[in-house]
Amino acid sequence: MTLSLAYSPCPNDTFIFHALAHGLVPGAPPVKVTYADVDVTNTAAQRGGYDLVKVSYAALPWLLDQYRLLPCGGALGRGCGPLVLTRPDGPGAVAAGAAGRVAVPGDRTTAYLLFRLWSAGQPPASIEVVPFDRIMPGVAAGEYDAGLVIHEARFTYQRYGLVSIVDLGDWWERETGLPIPLGAILSKRDTVDAQAAAGWIRESLRQAWADPAASREYVLRHAQEMEPAVVDAHIGLYVNQFSEDLGEQGYAAVRTLLDRSAAAGLTPPVQDL
Repeated sequence: MTLSLAYSPCPNDTFIFHALAHGLVPGAPPVKVTYADVDVTNTAAQRGGYDLVKVSYAALPWLLDQYRLLPCGGALGRGCGPLVLTRPDGPGAVAAGAAGRVAVPGDRTTAYLLFRLWSAGQPPASIEVVPFDRIMPGVAAGEYDAGLVIHEARFTYQRYGLVSIVDLGDWWERETGLPIPLGAILSKRDTVDAQAAAGWIRESLRQAWADPAASREYVLRHAQEMEPAVVDAHIGLYVNQFSEDLGEQGYAAVRTLLDRSAAAGLTPPVQDL
């Protein structure tokens, strides 16, 4: 049986899943990989589109009826949160709806949920969902007053002449003392043994850590023209101890995010992870 697997072409995902995607994990079934931005996978997962899928933690309230959260393979950590960017001459206070148009990478992304919690639930005058690789050019060109960025943008935004208004990961860590939960790996309840899937993913990650050169060509091929130094920084930041096991602290971070967003009326409540 071939399983469908969807994750982004970002270096952290291709690094983690290289061995699994290439049939190098003993005992794992073959997988058919789809590469898609997280806003796409959030929507597809709600339709039950994949057996294994990378999604935003913010999307879990709409997905846990069909999927189980796996304790590994995702993106959660410290110093890795989304940034709110603007031009140096742009609006200096995006909080509480002060900005006009804000570009975001998806309306069910963790980044946007954090933005809404940070701004006390008061949205800007206008929100536009934009593919994440078009946000910084759009802000620099004056198409948007500010942009909410994720992934490698934290390493490259200065090249667009932009400035950071707030690091939402830093804000979250100061508010809660917990790491920031960004992307989750889910397994479909009716097609995948979750415990087995966690084992395959952990083995894939361990192979990547043991021999980073083995996945290098694959990672760079999908890295959307990122230079190798940025790729390495991306992997170093987003692939960490929580990628192997969420642990108590990781689950506490996820629960805190979802409890706070439900209390603010931003997402449906979640009973069990």
